[in-house]
Amino acid sequence: MTPTNDPQSSAPVRGEGWTGILRFAIPSLLGLLLFVVPLQWNGEVTVPIAFLAKAIQHALAPWLPLAATIVIVLAWIGTAYTRWLAPKRLLALPLWKSMFHITPFWFVTRTLGMIFALLTYFQIGPDWIGSENTGGMLLSSLIPGLFVVFLLAGLLLPLLVDFGLLEFFGTLMTKIMRPIFTLPGRSSINCMASWLGDGTIGVMMTSKQYESGYYTKREAAVIGTTFTAVSITFSFIVLSNVNMAHLFLPFYATVTFAGMVAAIIMPRIPPLSRKPDTYYGEVQQAEEEVIPPAWKPWRWALHQAVGKAKQHEGTRSFLQNGSKNIIDLWIGVIPVVMAIGTLAVAIAEFTPLFKWLGWPFIPLLNLLGVPEADAASRTILVGFADMFLPTVLASNITSELTRFVVAALSVTQLIYMSEVGGLLLGSKIPVNLKDLLIIFVLRTLITLPIITLIAHLLF
Repeated sequence: MTPTNDPQSSAPVRGEGWTGILRFAIPSLLGLLLFVVPLQWNGEVTVPIAFLAKAIQHALAPWLPLAATIVIVLAWIGTAYTRWLAPKRLLALPLWKSMFHITPFWFVTRTLGMIFALLTYFQIGPDWIGSENTGGMLLSSLIPGLFVVFLLAGLLLPLLVDFGLLEFFGTLMTKIMRPIFTLPGRSSINCMASWLGDGTIGVMMTSKQYESGYYTKREAAVIGTTFTAVSITFSFIVLSNVNMAHLFLPFYATVTFAGMVAAIIMPRIPPLSRKPDTYYGEVQQAEEEVIPPAWKPWRWALHQAVGKAKQHEGTRSFLQNGSKNIIDLWIGVIPVVMAIGTLAVAIAEFTPLFKWLGWPFIPLLNLLGVPEADAASRTILVGFADMFLPTVLASNITSELTRFVVAALSVTQLIYMSEVGGLLLGSKIPVNLKDLLIIFVLRTLITLPIITLIAHLLF
């Protein structure tokens, strides 16, 4: 049979060649399996990379706080050396410059992170820094988890981003993501990795894609503050804190629905709507996800994906890029999480600030018919410090409806400084502390009525 040049035929698929298709398909499917496809194991539902991270964290538990402290100290030493001596040979190295040539604000942040880490690890200094509810929680629980996730995800993330998977889904999903969420189609993978896997992975993916020129400042800010939800497993833990684990399915359905409504509204209002649609630094703008008229969407998606996979330079490049990701995340993010997380949780634990800030919500809670509104109001804004705090404070509330509302709201608020907030500030995603606080409050105002309405239907 004579080959045809008709783009609607199978010629584009044949033209890619089976070698090219396999170069795209094998690593991409492996990446989906590791980061996106949920599996059940020992009664838990999460993604394989989260299982692997938990196993490694458990095996290395005694050593991880020390390892994290060493990384935080090395980050400060490298920054101080670069800032005070300005070594030209080292500053000529792109990786060194990106990690250690930072602004005075971030130098102060790394300094605080180092001080908090050392005082906490050696159990010296004031209680508000190193107690088990402040710096101790960060250094012994949250940061070891991040340390391992960064190790695995940093190394394996190229499976999702370097072999054409984002190009494939970007082409197919752009007609859904763009009109509904004002985002490019490729962001669908970021969203799935966050919702099904872990919000930290979503932040990492978004930051790397933004630095590579695939997202504008506005798009990166929207994805980073809208879709970096906690994992299914973490949501179950939050619900267990208020002794309502038996209601997990309606709880997670409520969280998902409220989160989707927020994801539709938030990109269309300030501060996210005012972020410029410009690209990071001097990187080249990525190609638009436009399907040529003569091509069927899935064939163009495959053509784009195979083209991306063919550009990959092999195993050595894969390992080099993965290692750079790990070092960048360890140095750039962990000190920020230690500094900002400790301060935020200490304010919540040792001052009445969040209790005062919750008072204006009492009339709203009464209007929505939430029992024990005074007790519930104390949990509303404390989640900005850490996601666990609202459910800890709500554990003594007698009303099941109120405990359900508090737990669901703590997940849909999404921005908490002990982890996701610190990650966002430590990344290249263009958001600042003021942005995060405003977004947190707006997400609260959007999702609280939705969650409360559903809670009234359930109880």
